[in-house]
Amino acid sequence: MSRPHGHSVADYLEAIYFLATPVGEYGPVVKEAPVPAARVAEMLEVTPPSASEMLKRLEGQDLIERGPRKAPQLTAKGRAEAERIVRNHRIIERFLTDFMGYTAAESHVHADQIGDSFSDDMVERLSEQLGHPDRCPHGWPVDTAHEQEENRDLRALAELDAGERATIVRLAEHDGELLHWFYEQGLVPGTPVEVERADPAAGQRTIRVGGASMVIADHGAAGLFVRRDEA
Repeated sequence: MSRPHGHSVADYLEAIYFLATPVGEYGPVVKEAPVPAARVAEMLEVTPPSASEMLKRLEGQDLIERGPRKAPQLTAKGRAEAERIVRNHRIIERFLTDFMGYTAAESHVHADQIGDSFSDDMVERLSEQLGHPDRCPHGWPVDTAHEQEENRDLRALAELDAGERATIVRLAEHDGELLHWFYEQGLVPGTPVEVERADPAAGQRTIRVGGASMVIADHGAAGLFVRRDEA
């Protein structure tokens, strides 16, 4: 695919898909709600005019339609394509970590760069060689239907109050620097966390991880999707 302004059709479909996903900072509480075009531009770090040009192209290909205030919304065709792209991306990430020796954070960057080079048949063969993994390195289910089901059970860490405990299930991927930081700090899927203190006025909270306390900005906490402990 061509990459006007540095981003492909696939990049835009992925962004709209994630922003319409009702979990954490990735979207509104109403499933399938239209996504503000400004959020798409922000997520892809492009100018609004650049985003507008590509969104017109997607609309012309019947991949999106316009909701209220001309907000882009995936059509049935667009959603099917977005889910295919997302699934392939997650399998390629596992190939890069499990076979190629890249770190989990590196795998996301490289999967973005080479994803368009893999046909669906190649991805299916990779999946078979990998033993049909159920999650990408960052905790997102390969099966998008499972992802949507699981969304109901997850919250962003930024939504938890002081005294609540949870386990990290997924990491936000759209910010590469933040993703690297998660791994540097040991904030990986499967890690138990406890919110010791929430300071919304300061935009941060204190959490306990592995017996040690650390301060995390709410921006970072919004990218950690957790399952609350029942207790």
